[in-house]
Amino acid sequence: MKIPEKKLGFGLMRLPKKDEEIILSETIDMVDEFISSGFTYFDTAYVYAGSEDILKKAITERYPRDKFTVASKMAAWKLSSSFTAYDMFQESLDRTGLDYFDYYLLHSLQDTHMAECNRFDCWDAVKKLKAEGKIRHLGFSFHGKPDLLRKILEEHEEMEFVQLQINYLDWDSPFVDAGENWRIAREFGKKIVIMEPVKGGLLANVNPELLPQGESAASLALRFAANLEDVMAVLSGMSSMEQMRENIRTFDSLSPISEEEKKAMEAIKKSYSENRTIQCTSCRYCTAGCPKHIEIPLIFRAVNDLKALGEHGRPRNSYKDLVESCKSGRAADCIKCRKCESVCPQHLSITDLLKGCSAILDEGGNA
Repeated sequence: MKIPEKKLGFGLMRLPKKDEEIILSETIDMVDEFISSGFTYFDTAYVYAGSEDILKKAITERYPRDKFTVASKMAAWKLSSSFTAYDMFQESLDRTGLDYFDYYLLHSLQDTHMAECNRFDCWDAVKKLKAEGKIRHLGFSFHGKPDLLRKILEEHEEMEFVQLQINYLDWDSPFVDAGENWRIAREFGKKIVIMEPVKGGLLANVNPELLPQGESAASLALRFAANLEDVMAVLSGMSSMEQMRENIRTFDSLSPISEEEKKAMEAIKKSYSENRTIQCTSCRYCTAGCPKHIEIPLIFRAVNDLKALGEHGRPRNSYKDLVESCKSGRAADCIKCRKCESVCPQHLSITDLLKGCSAILDEGGNA
């Protein structure tokens, strides 16, 4: 299996935007910095709005094919009897302007998506596409529990790699089981791509007093992931040149985690637990099907900011602006349909959390 020479992967999910549109010029500058520094792995997906299209403009049309590798993903929950796995795959190829994908994954496998993968014969489809030379390496991204991961790997030997959510905050989490999923993937001899190493930015914004002097919070989180065995790529959803350059510096001089840093990580984990931080990664899978158009990640961020800052006008004003500009329903508008919970990779009890957010933001309570 082809392994990137440098482990940093450019996740094209959180690219710089203006008025909800990806900024092509800034994306091109970041791509150029990434490739000129010797990195090659780009990660996109059918459901990342605008991502595959921008990849074509920023990468495919500007670089020889041997200068980059691309991973994209098949979202089984978007398939139907009239829109097959082959249709989705071909649309992704057309969007990206590619003839083949270096890495192709079944997207976000967990209990709620397994039935759709089976119903629409995704497993057979990707095997046939690989046999046709349109896929070089097969894998899947996973947000489920260890028992399901083991079952998939036992039944599908053709899967060459697994994309897992791994970071030091989730390592022993009973909701994510990052450490155990990593161990199972290694048991089956699979290479691992790591997603959410900074947990949607949570681990890039920690109390600096908890870090060793001069340490970058984001760099610490990325180094934790990159130093794990059998990891072939660590994805970072970079949205600015500043983030790009810091991450390149981190991966150009990777060093092991020191004992002092291990103690710092434990202190950070304890701090998040004590502050009851909502561990949302802002993936936005929850917002697409919300009948009340509630911007769940932004509401969670406002409450997390209140917990971090104490009583403060900025988070409350941000929430007020969201609602008054009709960009979001109120937290109190939740009708408890729980569609959001069925697709949440973090397995959050979103309905209950929104009720708590409403008590703080709609009723003026304390975080």
